[in-house]
Amino acid sequence: MLALPLSAWLATTAMALTFVAFVPYFRSILAGTTRPHVFSWVVWGTNTSVAFVATLSAGGGAGAWAVGFSAAITLAVAALAWARRADVHITRADWGFFLAGLSAIPLWFVASDPLWAIVLVTAVELLGFGPTMRKSWHQPWSEPVSFLVILIVRNVLVIAALEQRTLTTVLFPAAMAAACVVLAAILAGRRQALAAARG
Repeated sequence: MLALPLSAWLATTAMALTFVAFVPYFRSILAGTTRPHVFSWVVWGTNTSVAFVATLSAGGGAGAWAVGFSAAITLAVAALAWARRADVHITRADWGFFLAGLSAIPLWFVASDPLWAIVLVTAVELLGFGPTMRKSWHQPWSEPVSFLVILIVRNVLVIAALEQRTLTTVLFPAAMAAACVVLAAILAGRRQALAAARG
């Protein structure tokens, strides 16, 4: 039997968690109970793809696999959200987040150093949370908290699976885990506040 290094097992577990998180998420989109914001998912998919290449080039090894897998699934969510017209209420702020997110592609070519590419991509990726956080404030039942919890655990496993832990390889998954914590807190807090207001 082939013995895999611990990093490969952790990366495989992170990818499995990604799959486990997204299967019900896809189902809930198809059922109409989850309405992902199209712009957020396009930004996340684009930037996660750039982060995958940058992490791989910086020696992230097996830890980068889960980032690449996540990029593919994220782009699939964006496509499904668009096809289902899940949340197409677009504000001026959303356009700003969207254009800032797409700027990651040329920034990757300008910043030939993987660290600067990751810093820029991470900043833009966090901007991608803007439309979803705005939507979640007004529609706190439009995103499942359990999905975010799985993504937090997945990002922790990605960090653990990295073959080289440097600012370049750790920044992106750490920031994504933190953003998921904030979004989950917004959803939970708003649900509680609205439930209390209804008495």
